[in-house]
Amino acid sequence: MAVLVHFDYSRPMAKQAERRAATSEAILTAARRLFGTQGFVATTMDEIAEAAHVAKGAVYHHFKTKEAVFEAVFNEVSRDLVAEIDSTARAEKDVLAAMVAGTQHYFAATAKGPTGQIILRDGPAVLGWERWREIDAKHFGGKLPRAIAAAMEAGLIARQPVEPLARLLLGAVTEAAVACAGRADIARAGAEYARAFRSLVEALRVAA
Repeated sequence: MAVLVHFDYSRPMAKQAERRAATSEAILTAARRLFGTQGFVATTMDEIAEAAHVAKGAVYHHFKTKEAVFEAVFNEVSRDLVAEIDSTARAEKDVLAAMVAGTQHYFAATAKGPTGQIILRDGPAVLGWERWREIDAKHFGGKLPRAIAAAMEAGLIARQPVEPLARLLLGAVTEAAVACAGRADIARAGAEYARAFRSLVEALRVAA
């Protein structure tokens, strides 16, 4: 009598996908620490592999170049920074104050430490300004139009087309970040631009 044995082919594939995801996560965790502490130029793929406890070939299997690893890390750091900004902004009294607080947090966070090393010190040089702006707009750009629309709805600023104002404000922050990246005293420059942005936003506020 023949016995039919059912084999679930999906399970080995699922386990393989889990292993790939775990390897990729280990690589990015190691690379993020190394890029953040010693910078892109000083970090090698060998060091990333060693820190991630994987073979060098595994790193190249997931990421073709060191630049590709960096871009993935840059996206990850940007996503985490957005989460921090959202948390900071929620504590403010209204949308305009939240915009100012979020921008201040952005400049403070990128002025020092691993976040600053990855976002401002290495980001533009490794990715190029065009790609840097694309990624920055993906993470931060969508928030500004929604915030401006909410401010208009709340009567905090005069009603007007949202997109032009959002582009102008986002452009101001982006160009300030570009300027900060070229300064030796990033922390001081960031604080100056954050204060200027606050003046710019508060000037839009409708008098009570």
